[in-house]
Amino acid sequence: MKQTALVICRNQNSVRLLAELLDQLHVGSETCVSADDAMELLVEGHYSALVVDFDLPAAAQVARIARMAAAHRRPVVFAMVGARTHVGETFQAGANFMLYKPLVAEQVMRSLRAGCAFMQPDRRRSGRRELEALVYLQFGIAQLPGLILNVSQHGLSLQAPEPIPAVPRVPLRFVLPGTSHMIAGTGEVIWADDEGRAGMLFSHLTATSRKYLKAWLVKQSAEKVSHAADRRDKSRASSLTAH
Repeated sequence: MKQTALVICRNQNSVRLLAELLDQLHVGSETCVSADDAMELLVEGHYSALVVDFDLPAAAQVARIARMAAAHRRPVVFAMVGARTHVGETFQAGANFMLYKPLVAEQVMRSLRAGCAFMQPDRRRSGRRELEALVYLQFGIAQLPGLILNVSQHGLSLQAPEPIPAVPRVPLRFVLPGTSHMIAGTGEVIWADDEGRAGMLFSHLTATSRKYLKAWLVKQSAEKVSHAADRRDKSRASSLTAH
């Protein structure tokens, strides 16, 4: 399958150059300028590479979210850095290669060629994990994104790019995978560790959120039963054929 890169950059000259060079390497490209949009795209799809301008707000969060993906879905991260960019922070955020601004075609191509050896093919059409969604936690005026690991009617567990602040309750919101339904409410942090993992109980959800969440969980359970039955039928058919 074709490799695809997600480019987060607001400089049109840089975007055009990157698109041209990626095309020469037979790598498709998509562009966005918002960190929130980029994180949603990374969770919803699969990208072989992530090219992010580290002078943009929340660029480090985007890179950390990308690096938290499962190994077979983890993109190679190219960090665009300028004279004032803290290069050490880009590596801490998970960058694999540096692209120095202003971009020079020869230097960029060398880095892209080197990164191609580590890129995974685009698997957006293959099966998805049971749950894969972004959750946004609100701490005052600051917002922290995280990846939901699992969810029930009572709460969820998540992986954030940094440790969860020590607060008893936090507003949260997320969209149920495969739907446009927003779940909004407040979570009570019942455990957290230094790696950014945490478990939360829903101390409050809106009535609509509870209805949508319950219906989604029922649907997921029914699909599990159906898939298990299909596997049993295929296994029996295979056994009968073998005999």
